[in-house]
Amino acid sequence: MRLDEKVAIVTGGAGGIGRGIVKVLAQRGANVVIADVDLNGAKEAAAEAETLGRESLAVQTDVSDVRSTDGMIANTLSVFGRVDILVNNAGLGGAPEWWTRDEATEGDWDAVYAVNVQGIVHSIESVQDTMMNRMSGKIVNIASIAGRGGSAGPLAHYAASKAAAVNVSQAYALRLAPFNINVNCICPGLIWTPLWEKISKLHIGRDTDEESKTPREYFEERVQRSVPLGREQTPEDIGKLAVFLCSVRARNITGQAINVDGGIYFS
Repeated sequence: MRLDEKVAIVTGGAGGIGRGIVKVLAQRGANVVIADVDLNGAKEAAAEAETLGRESLAVQTDVSDVRSTDGMIANTLSVFGRVDILVNNAGLGGAPEWWTRDEATEGDWDAVYAVNVQGIVHSIESVQDTMMNRMSGKIVNIASIAGRGGSAGPLAHYAASKAAAVNVSQAYALRLAPFNINVNCICPGLIWTPLWEKISKLHIGRDTDEESKTPREYFEERVQRSVPLGREQTPEDIGKLAVFLCSVRARNITGQAINVDGGIYFS
């Protein structure tokens, strides 16, 4: 399955899941734009894509600011002339030091909605005109299995933002379908990233039975407890599904939210 010469933007592509998506897109032939608040990390990811024989561009982008996402699209068009694929991966767990708090603050709620929800909206609004004019486009939004069920714990704000990301994906799938633009959503499961390292620290800090564990040990035990297939997922797993959803083979798939979680959720 190839995406040869397609132009793909990945927000939050400097690390974690986003970097895995960038890698797989480049392996499958796409030229990639890495949009991230971390410009140095974005440049590193761009350099890795170029070692795979692809063209790349690093763009410092704050998806919570529509002026920044407008600039992301303008920079991409100035270099590549078009945008075929947008992967909205940028996300966070809350305001600074969110993993040290037993309860989410108003600032945590504001932070996750600004990036995890409004960030998707801003990026789509910024790119939709060029895709609509070409009557072609693929948009993939990265949510989480956290959005599949409510949470009464300190991550309620994060779970709610990811549920909203699924709904936003469905709304834009309906809105953009007349323009031959597919919009889908991926819900990753348990993937060892800097975000999950912080989540592990949060749980260890709340549970006296876990205090002697490292974050990685807590994560591995969580995988064994929660994942029917008994193994963690990887950023590359998410990248492979993103490639499929952006390929011609998925031309009749839109408005879907697909779990990549080893069987934790079945819907």
